[in-house]
Amino acid sequence: MDFFHSQESLTILQWGMRAALGYLFLLIAAKLLGQRSISQLRFLDFIIALILGNIIAHPLSDEHLALTGSMVTTIVIVFLYLITSWLSLKWTFLKHFLDPPPLKLIKNGLIQMRSLRKAKISVDHLFSELRKQRIEDINKVALALWEPGGTISVFLEPQHQTVTAKDMYIPTSSFSLVRPIIVQGNADDKILAQQGKDPAWLEAQIHAAHVDMEDVALATIDDQDQVRVYTDLDVNEKDEQTLS
Repeated sequence: MDFFHSQESLTILQWGMRAALGYLFLLIAAKLLGQRSISQLRFLDFIIALILGNIIAHPLSDEHLALTGSMVTTIVIVFLYLITSWLSLKWTFLKHFLDPPPLKLIKNGLIQMRSLRKAKISVDHLFSELRKQRIEDINKVALALWEPGGTISVFLEPQHQTVTAKDMYIPTSSFSLVRPIIVQGNADDKILAQQGKDPAWLEAQIHAAHVDMEDVALATIDDQDQVRVYTDLDVNEKDEQTLS
């Protein structure tokens, strides 16, 4: 454990062990903070990410610094983060400070310039976001909101919204989630247990398709327990059709 403490110099192995320990420690800290994609980072999340990265980076690049201080500091900051997140659920003013309400950028086809200045975005950026959502005319927009996470939510006027099956009185089946249950011959026991099935049932489904388990490239299952089996040949044929 000499690599854990400050040293005059570290060997290549000690540097590697220090980096591995720091990596694992950051994984645990990130897990405690919760999962959130980069585009959805709140103000508090962004600040915490910068602080933690800066704290742990120094002992990973300077042999004269021990890992103890960085780890203790990280644990305290993670604890404070969890407390602040919990308090934001209890105190309205703290919630509004960390997660402010969305800003109206467009209302009934009219750009709200004051909100644009407050969000610190330009008209060009606004139109760019509209083009990404394939909206070419601002007059079609009933409401556009600048969300706290930095994204823009756009709602079209009813007459410009896409016609749905319900609008056309077309009968539809209920939604069914399709998940991969076998990948390259390896079954996912967790998904199988969630479906209330056992390996014997799955093997029976595979044999009913006249395929051996080791030959299955992909098998999916939906909420109605329907299994679809794809072999390597099936995948290659689909790839050829796509390329052609």
